[in-house]
Amino acid sequence: MRHRWASNLPPLVLCSTLLMVTIHPVALAQSAWEEDGWLRTSYAQDRLEAGDEFGCYGVPGLSWDNDPGAVASACRTYVEERLNASAWGPNPLSIFTPDTLTMADHQKVASQNFVVHGDDTGLVDTAWHSSNDEPNDLWEWYNLGRRGGSLEKGLASLETVETAIAEGGLFNMYWIGRVNDATVRHDRDVLALLDTHPDVWLTTWGEAWSVWSGKRCYEFKHETRPSENGTVLAFEALLTPACTGVTKDLPWNVPLTWLISTEGAEVVSVDGTDGELASLEGKKTLSEGWRQEGDGPLVLALVNGHPVEIHLNERNASYDILGQTQFFNNLSSAVTVAGHQTTDLFSWSKRFLEDTNVRFTWLVQPRAVEGVHAWIPYAVLGVGFLTVVAMLGVLGREGLGPLSNLAVLKKAPNPAPPHGSKQRLDVQEEA
Repeated sequence: MRHRWASNLPPLVLCSTLLMVTIHPVALAQSAWEEDGWLRTSYAQDRLEAGDEFGCYGVPGLSWDNDPGAVASACRTYVEERLNASAWGPNPLSIFTPDTLTMADHQKVASQNFVVHGDDTGLVDTAWHSSNDEPNDLWEWYNLGRRGGSLEKGLASLETVETAIAEGGLFNMYWIGRVNDATVRHDRDVLALLDTHPDVWLTTWGEAWSVWSGKRCYEFKHETRPSENGTVLAFEALLTPACTGVTKDLPWNVPLTWLISTEGAEVVSVDGTDGELASLEGKKTLSEGWRQEGDGPLVLALVNGHPVEIHLNERNASYDILGQTQFFNNLSSAVTVAGHQTTDLFSWSKRFLEDTNVRFTWLVQPRAVEGVHAWIPYAVLGVGFLTVVAMLGVLGREGLGPLSNLAVLKKAPNPAPPHGSKQRLDVQEEA
């Protein structure tokens, strides 16, 4: 019996492996879609350099309700194999999720390092569903709100956007560039308002989360020394394990904005390791830099781990590190625009190349194959099934595997002669 079990083990393992590979949902889904070729081109790199972010929307052939973890994993792989998610980090942080998932489902999605789930996912805990709905915990970002409406012409509302800016906080707008074969037009007036309003930080989902998460990393060092014309304040926000310990290798190491009181002294310049930092005057997209208005505090946007020297025009100048601001450049509101179901990056984003500095979170997904190819997943399943059955049949003929009992019976021995007709061995001798 033990020998028989051992002889059946190899074919059983082989067959089980083949069956798992054949019917695994991700393997089947890969035959149900084709990639957006623009994601591998210099055009996509230009969007990254401009400040856009790439996240996930879904994968044709995989079901959010049946296996949200498989959808998140496949979509993450789809992005990572083609381009970085942001200029600040390679790993995607942002993903669309429907409003049918439970908190346990969202935890499965989060296990794939997706920290921002949107838009309005229906969970009890929320983030930025109003100007006062500031997130306090990581899981509140699993229900990112949608405020400000759509960018689509005819649906966009200038008044709604103006109200959202005045209220403050982060508001997330909606954009879809194509419906079936129809191209969707955007509202230029809304776009112009976002571009020109002085109080709006133009950002993305992953940037906003990384700035929020960066506030948990609050360690810095500072000292002063005299200079020929005043005082030099050396300042560095430290990059410690606490900065990247929220999730593996997260958040992105983005510029965080600090307020430093110089007690009336004027900041002459701020120098980093690569030269003088740029001015933040009128800056609305995330970058390093500094600005100071009159006798007000120094506004300093700095990446953790980048030391700077702040040159003050007074000897023995006093100062006070006031802390970090809520949003980049000490702006009072922030806006993200999520491009849902982005299957063709070029046709969806080309209109924004020259028109605006608004940054987009492109929630990408592969294109579903046309009907002529819709039979492929079933063909894969059918061929795999027939292959397994055929192999089991071959093994069964050899007396191996689960079909060994159905093998063709071996040829039976010749029947014994009737009783009394048995011939003696010496019969010829007697004859």
